[in-house]
Amino acid sequence: MRWLLSALLALVPLAAGAAAAPNVLVVITDDQGWGDLGAHGNPVLKTPQLDAFAKQSAWLKNFYVSPVCSPTRSSLLTGQYNYRVGVVDTFLGRSLMRPDVKTLAEHLAGSGYRTGLFGKWHLGDNYPLRPEDRGFQETLWSRGGGLAQPSDHPDTNSKSAYFDPILTRDGKEVKTKGYCTDVFTDAALKFVTADGTKPFFAYVAYNAPHAPYQVPEELAAKYAKLDLTENAFPKAGQPWAGKKLNTDEIAKAYGMIENIDTNFGRLMRALEEKKLAENTIVIFLTDNGPGGVRWNGGLRNRKGTVYEGGIRVPCYVRFPAKVEAGRVVDYPLAHIDITPTLLDMCGVKTNATFDGRSFAPLLTGESDTWPDRVLFFQWHRGDEPEKFRAFAARGPRYKLVQANGVAPGAKWQPKYELFDLAADPFEEKDLAADKPEEVAKLKKEYEAWFADVTKKGFAPPRVVIGSEKENPVRLSRQDWRGDKAGWAADSVGHWEVKFERPGRYKVTVYASGEIARCELRSAAVGYTGAFPRRQKDKVTFEVEYPARDERIEVIVAIDDGTASGKTGGAHHVELEYLGPKK
Repeated sequence: MRWLLSALLALVPLAAGAAAAPNVLVVITDDQGWGDLGAHGNPVLKTPQLDAFAKQSAWLKNFYVSPVCSPTRSSLLTGQYNYRVGVVDTFLGRSLMRPDVKTLAEHLAGSGYRTGLFGKWHLGDNYPLRPEDRGFQETLWSRGGGLAQPSDHPDTNSKSAYFDPILTRDGKEVKTKGYCTDVFTDAALKFVTADGTKPFFAYVAYNAPHAPYQVPEELAAKYAKLDLTENAFPKAGQPWAGKKLNTDEIAKAYGMIENIDTNFGRLMRALEEKKLAENTIVIFLTDNGPGGVRWNGGLRNRKGTVYEGGIRVPCYVRFPAKVEAGRVVDYPLAHIDITPTLLDMCGVKTNATFDGRSFAPLLTGESDTWPDRVLFFQWHRGDEPEKFRAFAARGPRYKLVQANGVAPGAKWQPKYELFDLAADPFEEKDLAADKPEEVAKLKKEYEAWFADVTKKGFAPPRVVIGSEKENPVRLSRQDWRGDKAGWAADSVGHWEVKFERPGRYKVTVYASGEIARCELRSAAVGYTGAFPRRQKDKVTFEVEYPARDERIEVIVAIDDGTASGKTGGAHHVELEYLGPKK
């Protein structure tokens, strides 16, 4: 069965001076769940700006995303399921989106739009995978999966990474000033209010309220004084039921969300002041369920699961020129629908193929019908997806869930559950035994989908070294691979790269401590260096490489005062092309 919805016309650039083309602003937050909005009934959280926006917008009541970050972002920006574009997981080289996949930004830029990204990218840190390489003309973004992670610049203090962060602006790392959400908003405001005749597409992807919960103290303090346990515990029989809540983390998460709300209000006021609001499509959504255990509106479970609490999220669309405020769309919609919908609403014709559909007619009232379909969601740790492992198939009424097998290397047995979401939105009554025909039907649909979206395989894209597009290149533990790859001190991994130009390369290896020995391993070139005078935190050497595909591994030995010392992989490896061989 073919799951792609094909548009019929070739890409046509917007006519010169086509002022009627709408602007587009997509705001997506990180680990903010269904219940993390005042408009959704949260008993303590204050989000007045988002609540007001919700009243001005169409509400996509049953909107779905993937259980975790990178899969959602890849689907949102391409209109395709994450497995089809090569994204499997969130780290260890599994979140690199294949460079041949065309993004929403590329479609819009090719049709005359100014395009900008401000915030979290999480689909590849290096050329040719960066947002600068994927259609975004102006960027200010954080590497890897977020701040305070191994992809941060080596000079970053992880305990305060959300303040004055080192970010990447238009391909170059820069030190910024302020709290991260404020910094991203400042850059986005400058972009959307810039004078010019071209319409804009701004993708504002806040990394808050993702852990670690770093926030100005005054924002969390008022929540710390409140009772955050009332109505917050999961229902009996669900994971985390009866366990103690971390109210300190909840207070900080709520402070982070309140700060998001304030900054969202700044964006909305700027559109009003520039008289852009009427003709700007604004979408607010989140990337998955809540990252911590807190009030979630009664939905089952949280981030990382295919229950409703992990994949059903807030999504509102405001477009005063064409979309009636207060409209409610009940049909199940998803991240894969955003790109085809926005291209439709912007009048951009394309011969690209999508897994998603345009729901523009549902927003504008041109149609109130939606052909039945099944949506699919799956996520578990590992280099490649496994059939039936931690997945859900969401039909118009029934949802099939097999939630086991999320953990890395898990030994799991399938347990199939069936829920009637119209009657049981909280997934409390399993109907699998009562309706085996529905289970069989959805399993068959899922098997056909899985075979289709995985047929290209999952060989990781190669980072290009020695290109004029990015030099030097800094590799981190975010994207290394291997059986021993991880974020622990003794983890060891490798990077799949391509040396574009033969010649001399300066290699800088970063690790924590007094480096006694460093070894670079690859098929073409090897290097071993011992340092009687210990090098603090980094060593530098020079090697020559031919132009070829390569696998690089770097081992460091740290002098910790013991006879054996500590051995592990480098924290970062920077490679800079110096020129031809001497």
